[in-house]
Amino acid sequence: MNNAELVRRTHTAMYELVRENGVASPVEVLMKVGVLSKENYENWRHGKVPYLERACQINLSKLTAINREIRAFARKNNLKPSWTYYKQWGQNKKGNKKTIKLRFSKSGDENIEKLYATHYVRNKNPNEIETH
Repeated sequence: MNNAELVRRTHTAMYELVRENGVASPVEVLMKVGVLSKENYENWRHGKVPYLERACQINLSKLTAINREIRAFARKNNLKPSWTYYKQWGQNKKGNKKTIKLRFSKSGDENIEKLYATHYVRNKNPNEIETH
C-alpha cells in the first residue's frame, strides 16, 4: 500500500467509524484499513501475541504513518481524545477477570502506547465530519 492509499484508507476508516459510532480507535482503524485481522486482534487481546504491532500485517513505518493520519483527521474534525485502558481478555486460574495491561508497541515506549490507546470522540454533528 503506497502512502497516498494509506492516507485515503485511514481517513475513510476514521470517517466511517466516527459517523457510525461517534468514536474511533486506532485498533478499529487498523482493522478497517485491513492491516489487522479480527483473529490477530483477538489473539492479542487474549495475550497470545506480546504486542499489537506484531499482530499487524504491515511494517512499523506504515503503522507510524497510520497513527499520524489518525491524529491529523482527529485534529481537523475537532475530535476529543480519550485515553482507554486495554486489558487482556479472559480469566486467571482462580476464575477472576484478568487485569493484565496489554502492550501495543514493540518498544513499549510510553508515548507510543498512549497514541494507540487514545480513542477519538465526536464533538459535532456527524454531517459535519470531513473525510479528507
